[in-house]
Order: sequence, then C-alpha cells, then structure tokens
Amino acid sequence: MTDTASSYPLLRTINTPAQLRALPRTQLRQLADELRAYVLDTLANSKVGGHLGSNLGTVELTVALHYVFDTPHDRLVWDVGHQTYPHKVLTGRRDELPTIRHFGGISGFPRREESEYDTFGVGHSSTSISAAHGMAMAAKLKGEARKAVAIIGDGAMTAGMAFEALNNAGIAHGGLMGDMLVVLNDNDMSISPPVGALNKYLARLMSGKFYAKAREGAKSVLRHTPLYELARRFEEHTKGMVVPGTIFEEFGFNYVGPIDGHDLDSLIPTLENLRDRPGAQFLHVVTKKGAGYELAEADPVKYHAASGKFDPAVGFVKSTAPAKPTFTQVFGNWLCDMAELDPTLVAITPAMREGSGMVEFHQRYPSRYFDVGIAEQHAVTFAAGLACEGLHPVVAIYSTFLQRAYDQLVHDVALQNLPVLFALDRAGLVGADGATHAGNYDIAYTRCIPNMAVLTPADENECRQALYTGQRHPGPVTVRYPRGAGVGAVPQSAMQAWPWGKGEMRRHSGQAQTRGQGPARIALLAFGTLLYPALQAAEALDASVANMRFVKPLDQALVLELARSHDALVTIEDGCIMGGAGSAVAEVLAAHGLTLPLLQLGLPDEFIEHGDVPKLMSLCGLDAAGIERSVRERYWPATSVPSAVNQ
Repeated sequence: MTDTASSYPLLRTINTPAQLRALPRTQLRQLADELRAYVLDTLANSKVGGHLGSNLGTVELTVALHYVFDTPHDRLVWDVGHQTYPHKVLTGRRDELPTIRHFGGISGFPRREESEYDTFGVGHSSTSISAAHGMAMAAKLKGEARKAVAIIGDGAMTAGMAFEALNNAGIAHGGLMGDMLVVLNDNDMSISPPVGALNKYLARLMSGKFYAKAREGAKSVLRHTPLYELARRFEEHTKGMVVPGTIFEEFGFNYVGPIDGHDLDSLIPTLENLRDRPGAQFLHVVTKKGAGYELAEADPVKYHAASGKFDPAVGFVKSTAPAKPTFTQVFGNWLCDMAELDPTLVAITPAMREGSGMVEFHQRYPSRYFDVGIAEQHAVTFAAGLACEGLHPVVAIYSTFLQRAYDQLVHDVALQNLPVLFALDRAGLVGADGATHAGNYDIAYTRCIPNMAVLTPADENECRQALYTGQRHPGPVTVRYPRGAGVGAVPQSAMQAWPWGKGEMRRHSGQAQTRGQGPARIALLAFGTLLYPALQAAEALDASVANMRFVKPLDQALVLELARSHDALVTIEDGCIMGGAGSAVAEVLAAHGLTLPLLQLGLPDEFIEHGDVPKLMSLCGLDAAGIERSVRERYWPATSVPSAVNQ
C-alpha cells in the first residue's frame, strides 16, 4: 500500500469534513486528485475488491457536498451506497479504507453504526429521497435548521419508490415543507452534450437569489392579471428548451442543471445557492463513471467493481488457473439452451444483465430479453402479464431484491398460480457485500405462499436440472443458488426433470452403534449446497444423508421414512432457521405425531456482517466441522471432542 503521508500530502491532513471546509477553495482540486488516486490504489491492493467506477465518478461531488454543507449537522443520504468510498475517506475512515468489505473491517455501504456521517443505512437503491424527506420534515417539526440532501443515481431513478418520494416531498404537509435537496448523479454519457458554458451559467443563474426573487416578485405582480398564465407557461417552456427539468418542476421541485459533476468551480457555487434556498430543490449533475481512470472510463461496466487481482496500470490480471463455472454462468447457459427448445420462453431482469449472467441471452434473443430497470415490483407483475398470455417468463433476480416485490409475488403471481420461474441468484450469504445483499430469507418468505414451489439444487449440475424442472412446472417456482462456484460438478448438457417433490438418499448409516446416552442413528437432511459439508460430516458421524432438493413440496414420505428408521434428525440449510426448511420438516413430524429429536441448523436470527463466505459459514457452524460439532454437542455430549473432519 502506498504511504499516504508521502503520496497524499493534502489528503492525510483531512480527518473530518470540518478540516475540509477550512481549506481554501483553490486546494480542492488537489484534494480531489489525491482522493481519487487513494481510492484506486487501495482497491488495487485489496484482496476482496470493491466498487470502483462508481466511486471514481463521485469524487468531486463528494468533496463539494462536504465543503458546502455542514455535515453531519446537515444530512447526506446516499442512494445504494456503493459510491461512498470517498465519503468514508473524508469522514475519518481514511486509514480504515484498506479494511473495507473485509471481515471485521468497515462496510462497503453506509452504516449508521459505523459513523455519524452515515445518516442512513443502505444497500438497495431508490430509498434516499424518501429517507431525506423524512429527515427534512423531522427538522421542521423539531424546529431545527438543517438541510437534508439525497444523492441518487440515474439508474435508481427508474424505481417507482423514487417517484413516490418526489410526489410527496414537493408539497407542503400541514403548512410545512422540508428543506431538502435531491442531487441526481447522472452518469449516462448520452446526456453529456448539454454540459457546457451555457448550462453552467443557467444553473448558477437559476439557483441564485436574484433569479428566485425576480421570479417570485413577477408572480406576485402578475398573479391577478391575464398575463400571469402566459408568463407561467413562458417560463416553463423556456426552461424546458434548455434543461430537461419540467417533470421535476411538476413535482414541486426547483430544478437546476444539468451541470458538470467533476467541475468544482461550477458545483460549489451552485450547491451554495441551493443550500440557502428553502423548500424542495433538485440539482442535476452529470458525471462519468470511472472518471480519472482511463480504463474504467472506457469500459464502465467491466470496471464497475474490482475483484481478483487488479493492477491500475494494466487493469484486471487474468488468473492462469482454470476457473470453475459459477452458478450464475450455469444459469446463463441453461437460459440460452432452454430458449432454443422453448420459443415461448422470455427472460426478465431488474437491471442486472451482467450480474445475473444474461449477456449471451440478450445477444442471441434480443426480442425475448427485458431489462426493466431497477423496478423489481414491475418486473414481477410484468412477468405475470406475460404468463397470462401463454408465455413462459424467467425472472432472474437476486434473492435479496425479490424481497422488494413480495406483494407482487403473492398477489400477482402465486394467487393466480401463474407459471413464472424465479431464478434466485445470491441465495444464502454473499460475502463482502454483507447483510444488505445476503439472501438469507427467501426459503422462509416463499415457502409460506400457496402454489409456490421452492427448489434447492446442491451443485452446478443439479442447478441446471432444477431450472429445467421448474420451467416445466405449471405454476410459480423459485430455484435458489448461491453466489460463485460450487463443488465443480460439471453440468450435463442433457436436461431431465426431477421427480416432482422428491429427494434422494446420498448416504446410509451403518448398523446402530452404542454411544452411551443419546440416539444411535442420525439422519442429516440437507437442502441445497450444504449437502457436501453434510456428507463430509456424515463420514465422521456415520450418519445417513438425504439430498432433499425440494423445500416445497417437501418430500414428506422421505422425511417420515427417515424419522421411523433413525433415532434423531438434523436439518441443514443456508437460510434463516426461523420459518425455513427445518421448520417445514418439524411441521411434518408434528402433523404425524412423531416426537423424535430434531436439530435445525441454519443461519441465526441476526444480520450477519460482511466477510469471507467460508469464514462466515464456519462461524455459523455450517461447515463440515461445525455440523459435526453441533450434532455431537446435541446428541452425544460425552463424545464432543475436536471434530474428526479434515483430521
């Protein structure tokens, strides 16, 4: 890691935004350059990587916001939060940045517990305007003079929640209107031509006190004359010719922009003008994703995040070791193969084409590919509409993002028993992205819905076959699979549907053995990829192992058979224990009056922090050693010795 004292002489003196505000404006360009270089250097030396392009693109905006606003008294609310590394550096976490996304280190997203400058915890998009509006109204109600600023990207503005918040924030409530500013950080390069000297001039003019007083004065004079309506229309149409802000004005915001989000000489005076204006303000800034780093500017999608070995001089360094296919790649290949067989198949993603492995499908079947933007609710109901007309939609969505469309999942898909397949990527723990992105709850929140089927493949080949099985089912299905690669099971090109609702035995225990106090024969019921650590633990325990495959419909016959032939059962899943697959097994036992011991292993009732997935799974007791240890401690405490696994 480059020494901050020698390479970043100005940045090393800034530990708080107050110190930043004490700098002369002439030094801010140097500070921004050092800040950008520091973020790039830090990520290049990180073993877990992090968001790159988005953070390089917000350097000047971050400097300007902390320079103009009295943070943390004034509230900055970042949307999504993957562009807040510069913010973290300037708010006392510079020396901790190398720990970002590491276990025990700082989060890759804003967290209220981490800093008073992180005013609102985020990880998903389109929440900032609602939160900032709440903070602005709270300040009014409490009689506190403070500003709330929401910083939201153009992608996040596609979500309905953002427009719901705009609709609410631009009006007075009981005579009160919050003093808030929405900053639209637009990094769509198609809008860059309007950014120039004329737009800078208009932005500063329209945000200034003279313009505001002149406009309000003219309105008061003309209000009761026939010229008022003509003047109002002339103002709207004139502004509409030079700025794309009419829609935001209709919401009740004073729109300013677009301006260059990398030009501090334009940003700072415009922000100062808007800071001093009451009510709802809207600033449209144009930035370049990956700004200041040529490779990221040229390919912002590729350099959205840095992972693996990364050298700023040459970019990503390819590993020479052959990589196992990820579950995401298995899904992408299956989607293309299935589309060739089924002309009614269509695919939907809420702005996650690359993340969900759909690039090749988009290229091969462009008319059957739908990216609906960051609009999960719309994605699910759109799929329902397609299914009503005889098509077979596949919704590729992260487990954590499906939570945002739960009402649509229940009312628009399941209630009507429509054949929509949900490919749930990032199920279980996701590692460095932490609790905001973890897919810990989908088993619990989907299995309770009537008509919904839940499939849990154990490896890459099973994932392909489970997707095929789900696509052939005449009702709604979720197929969940984790981030990254599995055990390396090569997917078979031939696709064969599983027997519906049936699991399989993968290991049978030997003859019952005398173990002193406690049950003799144990059966492990594994759901999903935890089949493999279960098999490993079973060797040390001499336990039976069932690959359950289905959480719903659960293979009740197999559960009952194991319950009657064994002395105790253990369920194993990489989802929350409460309401999960283990609960489904407990319900079957209770319904049939069986009272044998049942141990449920899964993720605890807490939000699990970011870190390396194997380490986190070990801490949760869901690796092979942890499974063996939990079984021994519960059933054979006298034999609870250090694990025999891997010894």
